[in-house]
Amino acid sequence: MRCVIARYPFDLTKAGVLESMKGITPEPVTGESVTIGRRRYPVKQVGQIITRQDRRDFTSGEVVRAMARLGFTCHDHPEAAPPVRDLSPLETASELLGGQAARQD
Repeated sequence: MRCVIARYPFDLTKAGVLESMKGITPEPVTGESVTIGRRRYPVKQVGQIITRQDRRDFTSGEVVRAMARLGFTCHDHPEAAPPVRDLSPLETASELLGGQAARQD
């Protein structure tokens, strides 16, 4: 598959990415990540290895798009959780008592 990362075209294959990442120890995941084989790698680390470019030269979004198109599972930032909605006093009391209050949205 042909993709552009940091304004440079690359011909990437799933087998080629698997081969490039073989034997590479994953760094700690602090942002977006991709599962390659049975390991989860930061997308910037994957991008640096498959493109041989400095991590500052490309965005994580470019690598995520390329990896997703190749069929790899990509993950959002680990701390990116949906916002928690504040409960109304009635909903809070209901949860404390083990019941379900009707939502008042």
